[in-house]
Amino acid sequence: MPRKFFDDYTQGLTSQDVQRLFTRDAPEAYRFFTRGLDVEKIRRMPWYRRWWIYTRELFVRFSMRLTPARRVLYGLSVFLTFVGLIELFRGVHETRILLFPFTAHVPLPRWEPGATKLLLGFVGLQMLMLMEIADRLSLKGDLEIARDIQLAMLPSGTIEIAAPAGQETGSARACGLTRPANTVGGDFYDILPLPDGRVIITVGDVSGKGSPAALLMALLLAMMRTLVDEGLESARLLTRLNTQIVRHAPGSRFITLFYGLYDPRTGDLEYVNAGHLPPLLHRRDGTFDRLTGGNIALGMFDGSTYESHHARLNAGDALILYSDGITEAEDHRGQEFDESHLSAAISAAATHDPEPLGRAVLAAVDRHAGDVRLVDDLTVLVLSQN
Repeated sequence: MPRKFFDDYTQGLTSQDVQRLFTRDAPEAYRFFTRGLDVEKIRRMPWYRRWWIYTRELFVRFSMRLTPARRVLYGLSVFLTFVGLIELFRGVHETRILLFPFTAHVPLPRWEPGATKLLLGFVGLQMLMLMEIADRLSLKGDLEIARDIQLAMLPSGTIEIAAPAGQETGSARACGLTRPANTVGGDFYDILPLPDGRVIITVGDVSGKGSPAALLMALLLAMMRTLVDEGLESARLLTRLNTQIVRHAPGSRFITLFYGLYDPRTGDLEYVNAGHLPPLLHRRDGTFDRLTGGNIALGMFDGSTYESHHARLNAGDALILYSDGITEAEDHRGQEFDESHLSAAISAAATHDPEPLGRAVLAAVDRHAGDVRLVDDLTVLVLSQN
């Protein structure tokens, strides 16, 4: 049993890995946390001052990368470790060292048995933490850049949708909001005004989370916008989009998508629902309609076809599209923020102004979840007929 555990624990370990741990990984982590130090100035100092400054700067710079609560816990842990070492200190004793032809008496600290091993273990754990956190922070920096690029692909703010000059009057407003569970996510939305005065609204959800879902989301947006330029009718567009996703996306991935083509002059909404949650249509009188009629999600089967459906928005109505991260958000008891909670949040907002209503929905989800970490992306899009 011990032999099997040792073999499993050291599986894949090579001498090169151990060497790189000290010759590459540790120096890279050190340079990451001490970036910006005036190294030349420090090198001119006495050795004991150099040691103190390097240690202090490394501790401070590493600690400040942590969240406040974790920073305090880390500082307290280091403090208690040194208090424990002081309690294990038993004074100083002289050791004779032969420096032929002379003998020198060198004072050395004397510790309780096991203190040296404890100190070496503490230093080893600190090295491991520095290397792991440096790797994670480097990756986080790359992901934050990816998040900025992802958000730049989505329309921001309230989009005013008005009929072209000289045509029948009619206008609407739309706004989408998204918040990934991780730095980047697979939820997306789009608001695409067309030259003829109509507007395309979409909300989708790529299966999975994080970077893989975000990459597939970017691929889908690019393909969808290309197909929109071809002037395809809605059902045909999603059929073509499904073919492209099956052809180019990994087989284990699929995408739910609500695709709507809205005419603010007439209030007519033509929509195709590919496996997405039915949107809620909040009428001016306070009642709700669900836009039923769905099809299979995109990317599941080659040759899938899609059908379109119709709904009508009257003046003062609002259409709310959302992802499953909204209604599946759980509180500390495991109770989901289901459609009834969503309807209550929409009614309580007492507005059909798209951005305030969208933010009210996200705020209601946050209140419901409390301190529970949300594990899925949150996305909401509101279309309001003036």
